[in-house]
Amino acid sequence: MTGVEIVALHVSRVHAYEGRPADGPQPDPEPVARDAVEVRAGKGIVGDRYFNHPAHRNAAVTFFAAESLDDLGIAASPLLTRRNVVLRGFPIDDLAARRGTPGSVFSLDCGDGAIRFQAHRSANPCAWMDVVYGEGAFRGLRGHGGVRCVPLDDGVLRVGPAQLELWTPTLL
Repeated sequence: MTGVEIVALHVSRVHAYEGRPADGPQPDPEPVARDAVEVRAGKGIVGDRYFNHPAHRNAAVTFFAAESLDDLGIAASPLLTRRNVVLRGFPIDDLAARRGTPGSVFSLDCGDGAIRFQAHRSANPCAWMDVVYGEGAFRGLRGHGGVRCVPLDDGVLRVGPAQLELWTPTLL
């Protein structure tokens, strides 16, 4: 088990980074930052635009490592990445599926019980990162944009300290 910190939780009903970056992001109808989120197995985060959306079942919850911004010297809010869960203390990008290999299964426990997630593909950054963080952020975040996951359990995630555990598949 590894001690980590959930530094931000993001839930949005809209896709703010649509259209041309030069036009600026769409405003969110409600604040996106949350102190806690409700996770549903196979569906995602309650209230998020990708919750129970068939096209996003394997990408319902996105994770991001806060250190990716630190490494670029970016001090702005990690919520601008539009990833659902921002962690500090673990290289989350390493959990993504790679050519022919499945992504890792891991759990997060904020004190309300562990929630397991199956990591799938990387969450690649887009050109919007140069708009919201400054020139060079898009290129700097390549390979460090996070990972798309599906939750395997119901539960609650909270901002603050948490325990992350990697799960080893049982071979039959």
